[in-house]
Amino acid sequence: MTCDVRNCAAALLLCLSVLSAAAGDPPPRYVSIRRDEANLREGPSYAHRILWVYKRKDYPLKVVARYDAWVRVKDVDGTVGWMHRTQLSDRRTVLFIGFTKSPLRNGTGPSARIVAWAEPGVVARLRACKPRFCEIDAQGTDGWVDRKNIWGVDAGEVIQ
Repeated sequence: MTCDVRNCAAALLLCLSVLSAAAGDPPPRYVSIRRDEANLREGPSYAHRILWVYKRKDYPLKVVARYDAWVRVKDVDGTVGWMHRTQLSDRRTVLFIGFTKSPLRNGTGPSARIVAWAEPGVVARLRACKPRFCEIDAQGTDGWVDRKNIWGVDAGEVIQ
């Protein structure tokens, strides 16, 4: 029996889905890129084609599945692929999103004093999250930001 590339890829993805479901994957969580460069692959092996090369240490990604030493991740744009776990860190980071600068405040609330502004695309370390605001460290500047302005934290996620 022969198969074309699409049929073989579909069969592989079906097998991986079944294996993931059987393994009882943990709920999605966030990780970040460990090095200055990391490859996103089409499938869970070095033989698979590279889809994208990330060139940003600490860039946040959402884990959507695992297979052996491979992690299936999703980025802010919805791009999905596989990375070897050695390319990833458990360090929590966030990415500023939107079309305008976001204020970093010295407290949780819209009336707290603004201490800095963050441009869309800035990556920051996540320190804590309350229901509406998250505390971050952006290149040495600590502050609180409305979670609607960042990607890398699930709705309602509270981090102490």
